[in-house]
Amino acid sequence: MNQQNSSITNYAKMLESVSRTFTLSIKQLPGIVKDSIMLAYLLLRVSDILEDNEVMEPDRKVRLLYLWYEILAGKKSVKVLTDQLNDLDGNDPEVQVAQNAEVLVNHLQTFPKEIQESITKHVSDTTEGMARWQVQGPYIQTEAEMDDYMHEVAGRVGYLITDVFAYHSPKIKAKKEELMPLSREYGLALQTVNILRGMKKDYERGWVFTPQEFLDEAGVSRDQLFLPENQHKALQVVNKLTEKAERHLRYGLEYIAAFPTHQHRIRLACMWPLFFAVKTLALSQNNINVIMSEVKMTRDDVKDIMSTTFIKGWSNKWLKKYYDQILAEGGIVPVN
Repeated sequence: MNQQNSSITNYAKMLESVSRTFTLSIKQLPGIVKDSIMLAYLLLRVSDILEDNEVMEPDRKVRLLYLWYEILAGKKSVKVLTDQLNDLDGNDPEVQVAQNAEVLVNHLQTFPKEIQESITKHVSDTTEGMARWQVQGPYIQTEAEMDDYMHEVAGRVGYLITDVFAYHSPKIKAKKEELMPLSREYGLALQTVNILRGMKKDYERGWVFTPQEFLDEAGVSRDQLFLPENQHKALQVVNKLTEKAERHLRYGLEYIAAFPTHQHRIRLACMWPLFFAVKTLALSQNNINVIMSEVKMTRDDVKDIMSTTFIKGWSNKWLKKYYDQILAEGGIVPVN
């Protein structure tokens, strides 16, 4: 095995240690698309770890996020960052990714210039946005603010993957102007479902991503949301979030349908996270476990989605039907 292949194998193992779900999708991608998005994902995880680490104080997070931003801009050495992460638990796979930032940055230099520039831009922009929200957080007042936060941490990722897909496929490149706004919606869709799934855990670490206006509409405060006596009001909030997620998800479906049908591997790589999110949404509707614990798909759900889309996902007509079918199973009426 040559050094390049060895590096990719190591990155694949690193990726799997922090996200088995996205590993499934990224493995489907062809050639340089797979390698580029795998590396981009790990670079983004460095940003995520600096934002989400439960040990670091907020001021330190902000300082390190801006440092990481300057490193990506080529203004500082990556070693300045990794030297400041030595006190974190190196046995934690998440921390290991950040502590290997120098290796990741060096490997980025081996990719074509166009891909380097795209990855650097979008990871930098995301990192700067995370730092801004660390300063502004931990509460969100309006749906517009929620969308702003989600744009920084997920919408920009939609831009990144679209850039890489366009580099690979001239037909996708020709549709890039149409795809970009849809790619943002795709990112917002997945992030809305992430917020829905993580409501209790985020609250326990001091963050509430549910807009205050959603809470006001249900007549419940942030702290009251998780009390057993407020389950009816909490379900109003949950269902408001599922409605919002579905609006974004439908645009995400349009995003996938816009890809040429012969790019089946790219379509699958985008399809799986979307349908995992749709299934999670169906399970979340009117489900108080969203508030009290967490809602998860079963392994059988994952296998069924993967196998069914692999066989039938060539058809855009079938994709819409399958999307509506999963939502209907959860009693959700699609927003058209």
